[in-house]
Parts: sequence; C-alpha cells; structure tokens
Amino acid sequence: MRILYVNHYAGSPHYGMEYRPYYLAREWVRMGHDVQIVAASQSHIRSRQPQLAGEYRLDETIDGIQYTWFETPRYSGNGVGRVRNMIAFVSRLYLESKRIAESLKPDVVIASSTYPMDIWPARRIAKLAGAKLVFEIHDLWPLTPMELGRMSRRHPFIMLLQAAEDYAYRHADTVVSMLPKVHDYVESRGVPGNRLHIVPNGVDPWEWERGSAELPANVEAALSAIRDAGNFVVGYAGTHGVSNALHTLLDAAAIMRDEKVTFVLVGTGPEKAGLQRRAQAEQLQNVRFIDPIAKEQIPALLQRFDVAYIGWQRQPLYRFGIAPNKLMDYMMAARPVLHAVEAGNDPVGEAGCGLTVEPENPEVAARGFRNLLALSPGERQAMGMCGKRFVMDNHTYPILGKRFLAACCS
Repeated sequence: MRILYVNHYAGSPHYGMEYRPYYLAREWVRMGHDVQIVAASQSHIRSRQPQLAGEYRLDETIDGIQYTWFETPRYSGNGVGRVRNMIAFVSRLYLESKRIAESLKPDVVIASSTYPMDIWPARRIAKLAGAKLVFEIHDLWPLTPMELGRMSRRHPFIMLLQAAEDYAYRHADTVVSMLPKVHDYVESRGVPGNRLHIVPNGVDPWEWERGSAELPANVEAALSAIRDAGNFVVGYAGTHGVSNALHTLLDAAAIMRDEKVTFVLVGTGPEKAGLQRRAQAEQLQNVRFIDPIAKEQIPALLQRFDVAYIGWQRQPLYRFGIAPNKLMDYMMAARPVLHAVEAGNDPVGEAGCGLTVEPENPEVAARGFRNLLALSPGERQAMGMCGKRFVMDNHTYPILGKRFLAACCS
C-alpha cells in the first residue's frame, strides 16, 4: 500500500519533534508499505530545520521513509508569522497536489497537521488518486484557540479553521484521534461513531531496549551531587511552557524547601527564563535547571528520578482527554509519577503507576510528593513497573501502527 502522510510539523530523530509521524511511518515501512511524509521546512517544535538551499522543496529518505519538505517562512510564537507559515504550506501543497497524486498514486492520504486546513489539498490529492482520506485529530481546532486563547468564534482565523474542520468531517472516510474522549464532540459535528478510531501516542520499545546513551558529564555531576547530599530527586523533563504548570511545581518546591528533596527541571521553552528568575528571586535552593539533552539520553536521565512530575492547567478543554508524550517516557522508565490533572482520562490512574492530584494546587502536590517519597524504593519501583507494563501492552508503535492501518482499511 502507498501512504501519503501530510503533517506540517513532522520531524525525525535527526530533526527533532514532532516524532509521531516518523514512528508510525517507520512501522508501516517495516510492514512493507511505501510511505511519503510531506512537511513544512520551518516548525517551531523541531530542534533543527531541513536546509533547502534556496529551493522550494527538498526530497530525502530517512530510515526508509520518503520525506518532502516544502519551503515555508520562518516564524516565532503564535502570531501572524505562524499563520503565514501555515498558509504557505497549505498553498504549496495544493499547487503540488496533482503532481503528488500522479507520481505517488497513494492508496491512503492522511491529513494530520494539528490545524485542519491541510484537509483541502489532502482531499484534492485523494480524489485525484482515488485514495481513502483520513483526518487525524491532534488537538481540537478551532476549539483549542477559542478555549485556551479566548479567541472569538467570529475571528476570521477561527472561521477559517471552523470551515476546514467541518469540511474534514464531511469528506474524510476515516477520522483518527489521539485524544480518547472526543466521541461526543466528533459525533456532534456529524461523524458517525463507526468512522472514529482512537490511536494514542506511544513509544518505540527498541529505543529503550538498546540501552541509553550516557548523560553529559555536567548533568551526571549535578545529579550525583544531589544524591551525595542525601536528597531525593523529583524530576520534570520536557517543554517549559505555560500549559505544563511548572509554576505549580515551583510552588510545591517552596513549600518543601526545608525537606530532603531537590526539584530538577530539564529542557527549555518560553517559560524557562521566567521560572529561573523566580527561583532565584525566591532563593529556592532546592530547584535545579538543566539544559535540554539528546533524546537518546532521556532513559538515563529518567533513571535518576525518584518521582517524575507532569502537570496541567485546569482547563475545560481537557475533558476530551490527554495524550502526553512525556508521560509515556516516564512510564517506560518505570518511574512513579505525580500527575496533576483534571481530564477526561487519567493514564496514571489507569496504569496504577503513581498518584493523580488536582491541578494548580501546590499544597496537594507537595502532599503527593511526600506520600510517594515515603514509600520504600521497592514500592516505588513496583509502582513504576505498572506503568511500564501498561505502555508495553497499549502504547508501543508496533501496536499503534497496526491499529492505525486497521482504521484506514475499515
């Protein structure tokens, strides 16, 4: 089967996030299918961008997956620049749709760019090629910018998004969602329940089985110093953004400043500088910030955590469910997790691999940390192993790749 996967933000181990298209495509290639990913040259979530050397497109092969990168303008933040970047990608894809349909002759076309406007060129390609059309939901746009960004439904950009979403639900043969609780919403938009399939995020078990790369010497030294001082490590690894509720983590650290625990935040993001300034101003000596490390070093890092933290803001939007990548990593590392969330689903509770507490409540979070750290090492390890078994049974890409293709063929 020939599969066209359209994802504006697609990445790879070479370029960085977004990883889901790469992992699914690699599984399909291993199953004997031909896969073409089409993505934009500029993305705010990649660590590196493909270099097009002034050309409007670049074709390359990564681990058996054919990639096409279309030139798009650079941008930062979520303003007009990002919208221009979206429009450039969708426009180029539409202009190239006939050529793509004739050269690739796809059997399945997947529109999967977070925002839904790629459905228009994707449907054109599918129609020209006589292919099945799949619409993949990451976040519910335009609902996400309306509820999180407080944008009016009459804003021109929101109206454009709504038109694209409605078009997708009218014309897609299959709808795939990472979010597990979208059934009522999608059905309210006119999609029969038998056309909706849930395929969550996952992990590549081979990356964990092959062993981890060693930590950078400075990171190893910093974590060893914490241990030598007799402190527990509560760790967070990931983006430092508003939605990650890291100010709540610092609030909990302030409450626990006189206890034998150090809070380690690894990564970068738009909120990191502000978090660092706050920790310095409040003299939070029990907080350490560490720069991002390579993806292959993450398993070694997580093994140094006694408890892993993941938090969310209190947002009604999460009623449709959550599918965080970092939580899959925590669980694969068999770390007990403190999960601060109110959502339509709770993977930590389902797996029995930690404690779930209400979000944005530092007193409750501090109490949860104390309860987890009061357990014996063996009890924490047993709790963590529940998470690893849960991921291995439900969230590995060999399993998810097959589920996704089964949905496409249903």
